[in-house]
Amino acid sequence: MSSDFQPPPKSLSILASVGGIVTAVIAIAFFNFWSKQLAQTSVAKPEISTSQTGSKNTPRPTLPNQEAETVASLDAKSVVLPGQPIPKSQITANQLPYVAPGVGKLTAEEMANARQAWSYFQRNWNDETGLVNAVDGFASVSMWDQTAAIAALVSARELNIVPVAEFEAKMSKMLKTLASMPLYKGELPNKVYNAKTLIPVNYGQLDKQEEVGWSAIDLGRMAIWLKIVGAKYPKLRSLSTDVWQHWQVKRLTKNGQMYGTSVIAGKEQYNQEGRLGYENYAAYGLQLWGLNVKQALDYQSNTAFVNLYGQGIPYDRRDYQNSGANNYVLSEPYILDGMETGFQALPKAYADRILAAQESRYQATKQLTAVTEDNLDRPPYFVYSSLFVNGEPWATITDTRQQHNDLRFLSAKAAIGWHVLYNTPYTRQLSDFVQANLKSKDGWYNGFYESLRQPNKTLTANNNGVILESLLYKQVGKPLTVWAGVK
Repeated sequence: MSSDFQPPPKSLSILASVGGIVTAVIAIAFFNFWSKQLAQTSVAKPEISTSQTGSKNTPRPTLPNQEAETVASLDAKSVVLPGQPIPKSQITANQLPYVAPGVGKLTAEEMANARQAWSYFQRNWNDETGLVNAVDGFASVSMWDQTAAIAALVSARELNIVPVAEFEAKMSKMLKTLASMPLYKGELPNKVYNAKTLIPVNYGQLDKQEEVGWSAIDLGRMAIWLKIVGAKYPKLRSLSTDVWQHWQVKRLTKNGQMYGTSVIAGKEQYNQEGRLGYENYAAYGLQLWGLNVKQALDYQSNTAFVNLYGQGIPYDRRDYQNSGANNYVLSEPYILDGMETGFQALPKAYADRILAAQESRYQATKQLTAVTEDNLDRPPYFVYSSLFVNGEPWATITDTRQQHNDLRFLSAKAAIGWHVLYNTPYTRQLSDFVQANLKSKDGWYNGFYESLRQPNKTLTANNNGVILESLLYKQVGKPLTVWAGVK
């Protein structure tokens, strides 16, 4: 998941964006509006979860300087290169789709959590089109965020939050829109649309038509969910197929790699897209529809390892310095791959290490850690909270590499996603913390700032969609493509 960014000079080889999601830039325009609304709304400060402190206390305004400096020092010392690689036998150990421990019927509390997540989509559904606002109250959407809405609607139907008739009506509306919406150069979905009018737009300009390119990463995620809908619901199969057939998919791939486009100074840039994580996850979706993504699915050729708090985690050698793209190591692609495919796009052993490094950081710093990229409720409005990026450990950066480690936050979607996949004492602490601190009347807040000791009060389709999808995964007890019968 990423914001759009300027490609490097051609001398820096190909650009590979780690996810083509445009939520970041959408949010920047939105928050000018939202900040005014926030000033009119009083939200009580949540308590710090007992899972972190041992007792409930009113949160301090900021992490004390000495404590923050201690954490930063530990983070800096936590990195060792080269790291401990994963033996090949472990990487290839899980050939069958992974089934998580502790799956089964949801508790009353979990059902309440699901309904709370669904409230976001009720508020942000656009009757005119069936599309859902990427950020609360702002009618702009990317294909990544619309896929989160598809996943949320399926989850709401299967958890009996939405009646069958309402589900079929909403999903039909959504799919018909996706199968007829105007496309970039008549080929593929634009990176961002006005969710009410379907106008292809640039970031934050909801009324001015402008084509700005497409993202293969976004469309790879949607490809997975089009297959899930078509396989699970025969009445909707032709509509989901119509969406794919509406696209001119030839330019999505070249030589086994995924490609996206950006429009820079009026000229189209056609660039290889993806780094370890999102690249493999999205490529799996395109492969389900028969595209050649052999190189994009390769999770070994460009992989190296770095030790973080004693855990050897995988990262992509293609970083900003040698390729012009940031090689973020994040939780979300591994969580989505686990829940949707059963770790068929990425090895479960990679996800094991990435979760273990975050738990090891907690053991060393006492900071609950579940990091990934997401929107913020303050400038710069979108960051990539990474385990490792461009040679730096535990860095929270923008797509232009500005550091904002003071805005690192525990992600709600990452916490819940890790918990349904692993169900360990540590993931239970993460889940409990979210329960205690991140509820709002309109959905789940995106996260909780580590240093500021307060919620990141942004409400988004992706955060609430991943939470709903996580709860569906827990209930059905198997990867969602397997559950749906995707071949």
